[in-house]
Amino acid sequence: MWQVWFLPVLIVVTAVVLSIPVGRYLAWIMDGRYRAPRWLSWAERRLDTGPQSWKQYAISLLLFNLVMFVFTFAVLMLQNVLPLNQLSPDGSKDITLSPTTAFNTAVSFLTNTNLQHIAGEQHLTYFSQLVAIIWNMFVSAAVGFCALAALIRGLRGDAHMGNYYVDMWRVIVYVFLPASLVVGVLLLLGGVPMTLLGNADVTTLEGGAQSIARGPVAALVPIKHLGTNGGGFFGANSAHPFENPNAWTNYLTCITILIFPFSLVVMFGRMIGNRRHATVIYGVMMFLFVLMIGWAICWDTLQPNPALTAHEARSYEVPDPDRPGGKKTIEVPAVAGLPVDQKLGNLEGKELRFGTSAGATYSAVTTAVTCGSVNCMHDSLNPLASLTPMTGMWLNCVFGGKGVGLVNLLVYLIVGVFLSGLMVGRTPEYLGKKVEAREMKLAMLALLIHPIMVLGPTGLFAATDWGAKATNNPGAHGFSEILYEFSSASANNGSGYEGLADTYGFNDPKPAAEYSPHWDIATALVMLLSRFIPIVAPLALAASLAAKKPTPFTSGTLRTDTLTFAFVLLGTILLVGALLFLPAAVLGPVAEHLGPIPFGS
Repeated sequence: MWQVWFLPVLIVVTAVVLSIPVGRYLAWIMDGRYRAPRWLSWAERRLDTGPQSWKQYAISLLLFNLVMFVFTFAVLMLQNVLPLNQLSPDGSKDITLSPTTAFNTAVSFLTNTNLQHIAGEQHLTYFSQLVAIIWNMFVSAAVGFCALAALIRGLRGDAHMGNYYVDMWRVIVYVFLPASLVVGVLLLLGGVPMTLLGNADVTTLEGGAQSIARGPVAALVPIKHLGTNGGGFFGANSAHPFENPNAWTNYLTCITILIFPFSLVVMFGRMIGNRRHATVIYGVMMFLFVLMIGWAICWDTLQPNPALTAHEARSYEVPDPDRPGGKKTIEVPAVAGLPVDQKLGNLEGKELRFGTSAGATYSAVTTAVTCGSVNCMHDSLNPLASLTPMTGMWLNCVFGGKGVGLVNLLVYLIVGVFLSGLMVGRTPEYLGKKVEAREMKLAMLALLIHPIMVLGPTGLFAATDWGAKATNNPGAHGFSEILYEFSSASANNGSGYEGLADTYGFNDPKPAAEYSPHWDIATALVMLLSRFIPIVAPLALAASLAAKKPTPFTSGTLRTDTLTFAFVLLGTILLVGALLFLPAAVLGPVAEHLGPIPFGS
């Protein structure tokens, strides 16, 4: 039993220990207290356009992302004529992506989602991977980082929000680049390839021919996880032996996913000068995170696969107005079990080279911090275990992506402070500033856009052929596939159930999947709206608080650095956040678990 829990405990403890010095370093960098070498400070001065208000900061952020999109879309659409084309070195094959696929991919990596309706080794050239994908992984990850830094400056009452271009420079040059270099070397030592050679043509042990994809994988994987991007060089993502060769690289991968989301809470406490308040936030996030890991392991690693176990014959009644009594009895025949040893739990879709609990642990890690990288098939998780990745994406604040996750939690915090103030009949305050109607409107805008962007499209696609004919499974599991896709898109996560027919691929006259253009466009729009509204609205909220006069601290002021407030914050997240998605959870994973036949078919 202890072997099951050793890996998640080791991962969490390591990440927590590292987050303290890293968080101090991040605060030192984002507050500009460092002294850069002359050649770096020269470049930084050229980027500094002066202090910016929240509107100027937001406009700079949006314009920068617009340029990112145009550049990325152009590279993807022109990859057929650009260099480093290993897919068709002689130019005999047209590898131009379909417009909707290029649009979806550009938006996906622009928004730090990395939702992939493609397989990297099949649809992208090395040039596209290096110039479009990896570049986006650096800058899109830095966008959320910059937004959090600006938000903190507003909350602590600074006269301005900083400068977006300087913040972007600091994050990429002083944080992501050195960290990626160190992790890249460690991954190379672990067996991750780094080459510009094309596919390796080999003879298998059976005497057959096989073409093995490879490439500059070690250049992509470090920032894929450090930036909580999640998009894989290969379609199999971190389940592929070239991206994640062994248990050591799997452990390293989990640490790199968690390190910055954990550290940013420490940075927050040091930048606002209230470490006890940051400790409360850290504790609430950690409680939810540990709960997610424990739930996934208990319902997946410690439970058999119900599709392989024996089930007795039974019957149940369903409403039917055409039958006497208004009910119809359905007989469910007995299901024979398969002679499979399930002492190690549900092993479907798992890579045993990582350990038995590695898949369930990774599913919690990657969705708690909106990374989206996967080392197992989430589609193969036991129904109730799949609630872990879904809940991580629905709450979207259990550490979350670097920067944006903490921004989302601060929105919940503002709501909690407001509700607490109403209950005691006192004007709500946060960090010495009154929370009034304008702040609550902005907080609710940032909070409600996420469930709207998940539940609205899910209902539309589930009710039409766009979704019904794209699912790979019937019943509740098919609904879960649709629900997971839009949850992943809206949470800027990028992982998937991978049962959907949503890949168009190359620009052929007829798509391989009939409704793939619908999925490309719908998820792209969801990603855009769910990315930028929850960034801009909190910036406006922080600026509104910054403009107010501080209120004196009295015995009636709600303290935000106590255990009591930790429960207030936890209750707000669970009651406001989780209940928004409870009906969808019941229709999907819960209904599948309770279904008369395994997997709701």
